Amino acid sequence: MNGPRIIDVFNGDADGICALHQLRLADPADSQLVTGPKRDIGLLKRVEAGAGDRVTVLDVALSKNREALDRLLAAGAQVRYFDHHQPGDIPEHPNFEAHIDTDAAVCTSLLVNRHLQGRHLPWAVAAAFGDNLADSARAAAAPLGLSDAQLAALQSLGECLNYNGYGETLDDLFFDPAELYRQVRPYADPFAFIAEAPAYRTLQSGYMEDMARAVALAAAENRPGGRVFVLPAEKWARRISGVFGNRLAVESPQQAHAVLTAKPGGGYVVSVRAPLATRSGADVLCSQFDTGGGRKAAAGINHLPDAEFGRFLALFYQIFA
Repeated sequence: MNGPRIIDVFNGDADGICALHQLRLADPADSQLVTGPKRDIGLLKRVEAGAGDRVTVLDVALSKNREALDRLLAAGAQVRYFDHHQPGDIPEHPNFEAHIDTDAAVCTSLLVNRHLQGRHLPWAVAAAFGDNLADSARAAAAPLGLSDAQLAALQSLGECLNYNGYGETLDDLFFDPAELYRQVRPYADPFAFIAEAPAYRTLQSGYMEDMARAVALAAAENRPGGRVFVLPAEKWARRISGVFGNRLAVESPQQAHAVLTAKPGGGYVVSVRAPLATRSGADVLCSQFDTGGGRKAAAGINHLPDAEFGRFLALFYQIFA
């Protein structure tokens, strides 16, 4: 007879991977992994669990998974949930443990770090850098007494792990996020991963090549309120879209940014970054489209039809006037 199962459900970006890594360094377990590209957020629909099973969910919006969560709780599963996206109504249930904080200065890995009382802080710092929370990352790193070079190394690690999460399908990515987590898992020390892991060198090289292509493009629209970039329907563009948006936000913190990546069958995938100076408005904009959602500082639209391009542009400059 099989015993209770342990199931880890995590977003396929830096925040999700580093959040899980911290938890499993502190509490090792041979768990079933459920993940996917960063935009694959309906992950709980893929989970079957019942009485005695333990499900941990990391960096996945509760509001987008509420029906599946209710199903799992009704089946008797124990669920703990770490996240920083808008959750909607949070269920009250004896088998549900919520660690949810929507403050724009936190990410899921920082919430896990708080829960673990800093036991694996360097990985949380890398994740915060990957989520474009550089100020939060540096503040969190203060007790570590790191040099500028070490901080830069953790920033590069976070950005590379985050970069791997973007793509329309797993075929766009260098690594399935589950496999990338398995590559990270042996390393308690992120600096050892940076120095030794072939996966890191692969991601660093790909990141540099794809970013060079992106920065060579001119903005389709550039107004005081924000800049809009349109990327072609190619793998490199789908991979770089989110981290390119992060880079643009850092480059011009008073402006909002939108990166629209053309889809092979028509329409666009959209990444929106609110101005770093305010960190608000991205969720308001994207939630006005059928497949949109996200956080105040960073949000996206999974499919923007060609016919909606004009409405998106008008709303973008209305919200970020």
